[in-house]
Amino acid sequence: MNSYLERLRQELEQATAGADAARLAAAPAGKWNTAQILEHLLHSYKGTNAGLNQCLAKGTPSASKPKMKDRFATLLVVGFGYLPEGRNAPERTIPRGMPLEEIRPAVASELKRLAAQMDTCELKFGRRTKLLDHPFIGPLTADQWRKFHLVHGRHHIRQMLERMKF
Repeated sequence: MNSYLERLRQELEQATAGADAARLAAAPAGKWNTAQILEHLLHSYKGTNAGLNQCLAKGTPSASKPKMKDRFATLLVVGFGYLPEGRNAPERTIPRGMPLEEIRPAVASELKRLAAQMDTCELKFGRRTKLLDHPFIGPLTADQWRKFHLVHGRHHIRQMLERMKF
């Protein structure tokens, strides 16, 4: 597995290791709890995998041409590792109440699948090819997608650790 995604998998496991159902369900009013955050992450991995599957099925990347704002957003998030606060999650990544006992193994499995899909796309389309668009930061290469998921995951790991103290 790519080092970004492997680090992400390890950090997610460490953040939730030994946490019981009560700790995973703790959160301030109006905020997602740790289980919901994990489900959100799972949906984001599934969404990226679905996009990569479409690229492979069509035989061509689906990325648009990057605009100046996309380049800036990619530099901010992927280059500097900074994910701005205050964005609402895309509808398709909002938690739907997946059973708690299914979430953690599903996250690890989906990350492995994501790593394999990205490797396949890189081999087929090239390392520098923009594969598909992120809804907020625009078109990304496989390696940029890997780094995005690490930055995004770390953003949520900080939230999960705070929630589990609550």
